Amino acid sequence: MWLPIQINEQSAEPLYYQIEVQLKALIVSGQVAEGTLLPSIREFAQSLKCSVITVRRVYQDLESEGLLRTRQGTGTYVAAVEQGDRDRYRLNAVVEAFETAITAGQRVKCSREELERIFREQLEKHFEDHA
Repeated sequence: MWLPIQINEQSAEPLYYQIEVQLKALIVSGQVAEGTLLPSIREFAQSLKCSVITVRRVYQDLESEGLLRTRQGTGTYVAAVEQGDRDRYRLNAVVEAFETAITAGQRVKCSREELERIFREQLEKHFEDHA
């Protein structure tokens, strides 16, 4: 199975984190359905051009969060995720992205008012067709 994961080699975020965040988003959004057999660690690492250790860590992290389950000898599957957990993961991902954006804004000395204006402009830009 091909998974639309993109690695940004210029990013300061570690590879495992980039893969983990994207795979988690695919699972909690339902784009990768419950019971889906994921590529083997070796196949996935080869397709992403990273080490098997990186993919192993992603699978272990997501398994410990209850999003994946591994059956010895058969592979790693997407686990059943309750709707409440899906919502919690989904909203946590957004909160985390906002925190990252706010930190980036503070790093370049944006004021609270500037950040609020930017946020409102981006909301308008992305939701203008839906109003």
